[in-house]
Amino acid sequence: MRSLVLTVGHKPASWIDEACKQYSERLPREWQIQWRELRAEPRKSNSSTLQCMLQEAQRIETSLQTGKFLMVALDERGRSLSSVEFAAQCKQWHEQAEEPAFVIGGADGLHPSIRDKARFVLRLSHMTLPHGLVKVLIAEQLFRAWSILQQHPYHRA
Repeated sequence: MRSLVLTVGHKPASWIDEACKQYSERLPREWQIQWRELRAEPRKSNSSTLQCMLQEAQRIETSLQTGKFLMVALDERGRSLSSVEFAAQCKQWHEQAEEPAFVIGGADGLHPSIRDKARFVLRLSHMTLPHGLVKVLIAEQLFRAWSILQQHPYHRA
């Protein structure tokens, strides 16, 4: 199962890129993670938060048109899954030849239009997490999902 992690924001700290790279490299080629960064809309005094989020949403949609991705919005209002449930969901996507695009919104989150268009809305935590940490978390969970499906000893629960 190949996937895309699409983030709206600024260049992350080097430790974030390094952690994501570490998990990505541990995955086999057929579980490749593609990383794509989109610039955040500059917050100006004459534009509302919703207007900025709409501009970011348009960039997200344009970016996802370049492939046949199943949009998975990462949002606090989404569905919580255990690691085993997430692995089962990944297996289902794989069996249906769907490539998930995990979308991480900008500083104000995702515009409602993105959540509405997403085929799956996933919550990683009840807590608010910084975007860089979300990238690392999704990379780790993709590696963990692969390890669960392969019965690899990484997942010990």
